[in-house]
Amino acid sequence: MPNLRQHALRSVLNRTTDRVFPPSDKISDYFGEDVFSMDQMKMSLSPDTFKKVRDAIAKGKKIDMDTASEIASAVKTWAISKGTTHYTHWFQPLTGSTAEKHDSFFDASKGLEVFRGSALIQQEPDASSFPNGGIRSTFEARGYTAWDPSSPIFIWGRTLCIPTVFVSYTGEALDYKAPLLKAVEAVDRAAVKVCQLFDRNVNKVSASLGCEQEYFVVDKAMFNSRPDLVMSGRTVFGHNPARGQQLDDHYFGSIPSRVYNYMKEFEIEALKLGIPVMTRHNEVAPGQYEVAPLYEDINVATDHNSLLMDVMKRVADRHDLKVLFHEKPFAGLNGSGKHNNWSLITNTGVNLFQPSSSARDNLQFLVFFVTTIRAIHKNADLLRASIASAGNDHRLGANEAPPAIMSAFIGSDLTAVLNELEEKGNIKVDKGDNIYMKLGIDKIPEIILDNTDRNRTSPFAFTGNKFEFRAVGSDQNTAGPMTALNLIAAEELTEFHDLVTKAMEAGEDKKIAIVRILRDYIEESKSIRFEGDGYSDEWVAEAEKRGLSNVKDTPRALDAYLSDDAIKLFEKFGIMSKVELEARNEIRLENYMMKIQIESRLMGELSLGMIIPAAMKYQNKLIENARGLKELGLENSHVVETLDRVNKNLTSLRSNVAAMIEERKAVNLIDETRDKAIAYCDRIKGKYFDEIRYVVDQLELNIDDDDWPLAKYREMLFLR
Repeated sequence: MPNLRQHALRSVLNRTTDRVFPPSDKISDYFGEDVFSMDQMKMSLSPDTFKKVRDAIAKGKKIDMDTASEIASAVKTWAISKGTTHYTHWFQPLTGSTAEKHDSFFDASKGLEVFRGSALIQQEPDASSFPNGGIRSTFEARGYTAWDPSSPIFIWGRTLCIPTVFVSYTGEALDYKAPLLKAVEAVDRAAVKVCQLFDRNVNKVSASLGCEQEYFVVDKAMFNSRPDLVMSGRTVFGHNPARGQQLDDHYFGSIPSRVYNYMKEFEIEALKLGIPVMTRHNEVAPGQYEVAPLYEDINVATDHNSLLMDVMKRVADRHDLKVLFHEKPFAGLNGSGKHNNWSLITNTGVNLFQPSSSARDNLQFLVFFVTTIRAIHKNADLLRASIASAGNDHRLGANEAPPAIMSAFIGSDLTAVLNELEEKGNIKVDKGDNIYMKLGIDKIPEIILDNTDRNRTSPFAFTGNKFEFRAVGSDQNTAGPMTALNLIAAEELTEFHDLVTKAMEAGEDKKIAIVRILRDYIEESKSIRFEGDGYSDEWVAEAEKRGLSNVKDTPRALDAYLSDDAIKLFEKFGIMSKVELEARNEIRLENYMMKIQIESRLMGELSLGMIIPAAMKYQNKLIENARGLKELGLENSHVVETLDRVNKNLTSLRSNVAAMIEERKAVNLIDETRDKAIAYCDRIKGKYFDEIRYVVDQLELNIDDDDWPLAKYREMLFLR
């Protein structure tokens, strides 16, 4: 009788590819057509109301109820004209995904479609079952969603989606968006003060973000034949295929036609939603791909990335495909990240991380560049904690993924510039640009060459006019890491401005004070700069000498969020309180623990219900074969040898699975969440996962291919 794997193989071989056609040959004809954009607002609202919305977006001003009612009426008219029947407050709870509860526009008591301003601004979705870390009890579980005007309203399917924050009855943030918005405001305030040391016309600095999203695609039937993929998003078993990524022939290669049509369709849907997807290509591993958008305001970019992941999942179903966002769905192959390209842009159009031919602008560039490096150095553990997850732990330090050690790569050109600046002696300059000329700062290249982006092993790299945080996991909500990054940048810029102001008040020349402080910063933070191979054992030893942390697992990495310094930092800028930090830490520990628990259970269930029966079936075949050969007087040692090999692996598998189950029972008795999470890390994952996987993968090599129940790597990765 065919097993699930054999059914899946037949399904894949019978697949057909349907071509996808865009609504128009020109993307500009349909880009943002499902978004209540600024242009749509301008057409739909009175001039006074439109100005209030624009001020709310640009300046963070509140919208009064009368204004909200006019906006709601215009939004409803627009949405219904496009076939929409329901609306939802679209938010991002601490599960890491998006959430929505749909309400109908139709009011039966009035017999009309109704959408009030109060429903636009705020709702009480309850949502008591979302993770809250003990912030609220079930019997008083009211939570509120509140409209975020800075992120555009959109239509997805036949539902009007209103981006919102999600907070508790007592005001604590229960989502990823609220802390990000506060961190972005903090870096804006701090950066403006620093910019005004150089240009008084700067009154706003916006953080921008471009999220490169890596992912795997497998056939839906193959996916459904693998219970581990269905339940955990990764394969807990699977022997590496003879041909994997060693030939580098998949990277940037021709996109398979079926995947190409899938890409085209999800890109069309994304473009209609105003997501500026720009790039598509094959990634390193077979079956792995990447999509990258243009840069946007960081809040919108974060919303768009979460929305894009949802779009990609739904469109994949239409093509009988499954998209995998897990950081390490296949062992031994390249993992998937979400490279976060971050920069700061002034209202005057200046990218603060872009060197130029102007001496003054280059000194400003160095201020933002060096303070960012120092922020990374001072808060490396916090950055490591911000990207910690069960999935990312499988990836960090593996194939082309950055290590768990936080370091910054800046390239040879800027290394030389910083070294020169640090090594200069006391400088006495009275006026003009001589200070820049003597330091050679004006010689910074206008365009940083590509060698700044060649070190793919760096978790945090400067790439010409931006910093690329490469350690972010592909399945993560970008708001978490970006909240941490913008917060530490705000702290560093605030401290820098205070030091310069204090020096100027004491009579020191502004330029000399800036350079002196930068020299101190460069010297203090140079241990975080690393230009070599982040995968090497030598770097691990060198990092230890430099005093850099190498926290390899999530339960221990998350401790950084509850350090005294971290709590003071979050509270100083009003991002999160100690209570909120403790709640999030509890949620992330529980999430880690449950994911490892699920993987452990899957290993046990698959071993006991599929692998061991298949091995025993093959054993019986070998026994019959060996007996028959012996009865005929023929040599059977090769069969006995194979039987012995299978039997040893089978015995080891039974023993390890039984021991892991017993160990899990003991671990589950631990009360304290952190202790339990560490126990799952060390006593379950660390002690048993590799051992069990090894023997199962050996059985896969030795058992008759017809008898093996799980889809193999070569089938999932290469059959399209």
